[in-house]
Amino acid sequence: MKKTILPLFLILAMSCSKEIPVHKNVHKSFDERAKYLVSLMTLEEKVSQMSYESPEIARLEIPEYNWWNECLHGVARAGIATVFPQAIGMGAMWDKDQMFKVATAVSDEARAKHHEFASRGKRGIYQGLTYWTPNINIFRDPRWGRGMETYGEDPYLTGELAVQYIKGLQGDDTNYFKLIATAKHFVVHSGPEIDRHRFNATPTPFDMLNTYSPHFEKVIKEAGVYSVMCAYNSYNGLPCCGNTELNDLLRNDWGFNGYIVSDCWAIVDFYNKDAHAVTETQQEAAAMAVKAGTDLNCGSTYPALVEAVKKGHITEEELNVSVERLIVARLRLGLFAPKGAVKFENISYDVVDSENHRLLALETARKSLVLLKNENNLLPLSKNVKKVAVIGPNSNDLEVLLGNYNGYPSNPITPLNGIIQKLPNAEVNYAVGCKTAKGLPIFEVVPSAVLFTDESLKENGLNAEYFSNLECEGNPLYTQIDDNVDFTWRTTSPFEDIKYDQFSARWTGYISVPKTGKYALGGEAFSGMKLYLNDSLIVAREDVHHPKKEYEYVTLKANIPYKIKLEYKQNNTDYAIMKFLWEAPNDSLEKEAIQLAKESDVIILCMGLSPLLEGEEMKVKVDGFSGGDRLDVKLPATQTELMKKLQKLGKPMVLVLLNGSAVAINWENEHIPAIIEAWYPGQAGGTAIADVIFGDYNPAGRLPLTFYKDINDIPAFSDYNMKGKTYRYFKGNPLYQFGYGLSFTTFEYSNFNVPSSIETNKELLVSVEVTNTGNVAGEEVVQLYATKVIDDGFNPTRNLVGFKRLFLKVGETKTVNFKVVPKQLASVDENYVQVVNNEVLQFSVGGSQPNEELDTVQKVITKEVQLIGGAYLINN
Repeated sequence: MKKTILPLFLILAMSCSKEIPVHKNVHKSFDERAKYLVSLMTLEEKVSQMSYESPEIARLEIPEYNWWNECLHGVARAGIATVFPQAIGMGAMWDKDQMFKVATAVSDEARAKHHEFASRGKRGIYQGLTYWTPNINIFRDPRWGRGMETYGEDPYLTGELAVQYIKGLQGDDTNYFKLIATAKHFVVHSGPEIDRHRFNATPTPFDMLNTYSPHFEKVIKEAGVYSVMCAYNSYNGLPCCGNTELNDLLRNDWGFNGYIVSDCWAIVDFYNKDAHAVTETQQEAAAMAVKAGTDLNCGSTYPALVEAVKKGHITEEELNVSVERLIVARLRLGLFAPKGAVKFENISYDVVDSENHRLLALETARKSLVLLKNENNLLPLSKNVKKVAVIGPNSNDLEVLLGNYNGYPSNPITPLNGIIQKLPNAEVNYAVGCKTAKGLPIFEVVPSAVLFTDESLKENGLNAEYFSNLECEGNPLYTQIDDNVDFTWRTTSPFEDIKYDQFSARWTGYISVPKTGKYALGGEAFSGMKLYLNDSLIVAREDVHHPKKEYEYVTLKANIPYKIKLEYKQNNTDYAIMKFLWEAPNDSLEKEAIQLAKESDVIILCMGLSPLLEGEEMKVKVDGFSGGDRLDVKLPATQTELMKKLQKLGKPMVLVLLNGSAVAINWENEHIPAIIEAWYPGQAGGTAIADVIFGDYNPAGRLPLTFYKDINDIPAFSDYNMKGKTYRYFKGNPLYQFGYGLSFTTFEYSNFNVPSSIETNKELLVSVEVTNTGNVAGEEVVQLYATKVIDDGFNPTRNLVGFKRLFLKVGETKTVNFKVVPKQLASVDENYVQVVNNEVLQFSVGGSQPNEELDTVQKVITKEVQLIGGAYLINN
């Protein structure tokens, strides 16, 4: 065959035709590629990419993308995942290394899930790589329902832990992110929940610099967090998502170069007359937010930007800045990346819920537990105990393992199950004993015995209809009689030919009860649910893509048939739940618990709070709780009243608290010999609790927040002035102080090496030796504090400036070193700048804070250091 020789110009032309487009050219910077890609978009296409549900732009090969995802303590709302302790529990570990391990495991599962979703063409909510985690707001008041999502009340502890969590999420590649983390909610945000859409936070400059902003600055400068979520509330008169002052602080002062996302539907508050109401229209609100640096809208307002440009509220060039930031983020997550360029794409799906991750969840739960009291060394209990009574509403409740913003474990272990597994040769019995709080139901699945297919009440069960659409429309594909409604579908569907992630179901029939009384009727659903009683809608669950119990109290008369209709909608998720729940009248809860306790050798109480009472903007119908927040810090009276009666029996008692915020357990602290704080401990919580109670693990957690004795000890919840709140400003004696926690062993501190003086612009190097002087190996949390000798009334009295969790064998000694930088010792002066002044500071090291009026197991060593050399101005 004769060889064809092509002319040179044709060869060149063919070469040019194969030239890689700028946005796909890996030799170009991400900024150059994003700028070019955005230049190809129409105005409408640009605006479409600025909402969390970003549609496909097929002509530019940009796939659909949903920016909304959560991984507060494990991959959330996306099917089976490893569930670690709620964030406040991870804060109680005081362990930076463990935080990084947890985040690495979480991001492994997140990457694996994303690629599995994408392989099936699924790009919806909770299926992307941009995660709205962590919540690093300061838990300044124990009444705040969302405080459980934070790492506690101290900005230094919060910042140090958040840096590690963010690094673990975002990965170690210099070009591509493993995930993108989001620090939220910027900046002064911590309740009350009922006012968050209209509240105007006006912190003093002292509090802004000392408390509300340092940890945000830290995660930007030290962790490189690539996304920040602005808060619902206003800051100094302007909504945070429309506040140029906050954008300037982030970008100009701290060097933030990522993107800002609004909290969900926060920009609606700009023009909502019941909220901030700072603009008249959606167009003005959207323009205001973008001009203030809010690049991405979780909500429905930004589509109005097309009209806003046409009306002159904002220019297309101003929009380009935001769109380019968002495209850079997607490029750095792997959009248009050559095959093999993003190493995280190779993470196998079998990492999800793997044995290693389950063990890590157990280790993390153990580390989060705080031993608050152990009178006469009651703990650990002997495993040879014969009869154990496990009593309390939190003993066997999955809800209190998971907290909120949670995933779904394959094998969760409640405290009851953990104790049963720990004692195979003992008789372990359980009684609820009381409600968590008066008015909160104790839910059970409605039994088949009270459900009937028709009004004749002859056949038990409900008529079930299953549809391939979302609205129970048309003829059902399947009909059958279900005994009751208690379903969990995990990437499966009720029938093979119905899509597992897009179907609906309807159950109809009658309910007839044997006893007249007040019943709670409701359900738990993922995604949407409606419950009708005698054709009246009594419970509606919106399609919000995460399960939650909804209910209503109704009076039912004995032996009367009541018509029931229950509808369920499953919309684009990999995990489906539908449970028809009730609470039937029961006057014997307390009697059952007391009788059980009388027959037992030891009583283990599982009390506390519930995610059904505390959380984000909730409709709570229980006295003492409002909108997800608490009105008091006491343990609900139902629980204390029961414990007082049980205590009179004279049996050994152990109290395990499961809750997301501090509780005033004054009576319990005086009368119950052993108390453990377990938080919302995640999937392995029950095993971890049993390990501590029976001596297979030596606890070392420390409180990340102050437990006050009374709500009147602190200022009003709505007061954002820090005076009188948290250990840094509180002048009274708490029930348990920040940093408090006991061990089964003892530690001794010696050779505290700290200079007597240091120049104000120099780092302070500190060392101390720690020895395990007890009979059990264990971990110690070494804490270093700086306390002002002269309190100026504006700056914190005391600051945590260093901490280290370490393991020590019996008799072992280790040296711990700390480096304290000048900024950690700075005060805010009358000009509102941070300055290190000539003054005397007391440095204290030990297993707790120094406090002469509170008993401490460990000896705390304190030495004075003179700062010299003149005022040193901190340059941010």
